[in-house]
Amino acid sequence: MGGKKFAVLMCAEDSEYVRKKYGGYFGVFVRMLAEEGETWDVYRVSLGELPEDDELGFYDGFVITGSCNDAHGNDAWIHGLLALLKKLDSMKKKILGICFGHQILGRAVGGKVSRSPTGWDIGVRCVTLSSSSTLALSFLKLPSKLSIIECHRDEIRELPAKAEVIAWSEKTGIEMFRYGDHIMGIQGHPEYSEDILLHLIDRLLQRDYIMEAFAMEARAKVGLHDPDKDAWKRLCTSFLKSRL
Repeated sequence: MGGKKFAVLMCAEDSEYVRKKYGGYFGVFVRMLAEEGETWDVYRVSLGELPEDDELGFYDGFVITGSCNDAHGNDAWIHGLLALLKKLDSMKKKILGICFGHQILGRAVGGKVSRSPTGWDIGVRCVTLSSSSTLALSFLKLPSKLSIIECHRDEIRELPAKAEVIAWSEKTGIEMFRYGDHIMGIQGHPEYSEDILLHLIDRLLQRDYIMEAFAMEARAKVGLHDPDKDAWKRLCTSFLKSRL
């Protein structure tokens, strides 16, 4: 398995806290996904940094991170990322999208993304995995329900017929989807720890994205349920490395 090469497409700027404690969000993803003998690169997509066309063939897979930006937005870098994703799709490159990454993948393949009609989802949520999925989830012997940290107010509202919804929750109809054998999106954050979530709640409050009462309620719920981090790690690495 050695010698594989992957790239993280970074769609958010690191906070000082995450940079000091985890080596930035790149460090958080590498800690979850990297295995011995692999090379991991980072492209700061939100700052306009994209891999060149002649570099794409060297990579075995790509991971798209979360972001404070809207996946339904029209920033120049978002359009640059959409163009890149369409190229990677045509090359059948493995792409794993997380939160914003999940939403932008949905948009890239022809789906629709918008604000959730039920507002923010912040905390640990239980999602139900499809028992009929053609993705070989049974191979991983996962339970039918998994808990995951969520922190989003947008969601994929529609997907093209070729895409398959592989998980949902009481709050969000499309918690996970796949498109072909090479694209998978996860709305939640398998890479997050509870302290990153608490830190994010503080940042969202400081930026007036959420109200104090909502932040207090969200903080109080952190720690009541543990996310199934090991199961998500197995699922993400198995997909990205073609073991499913």
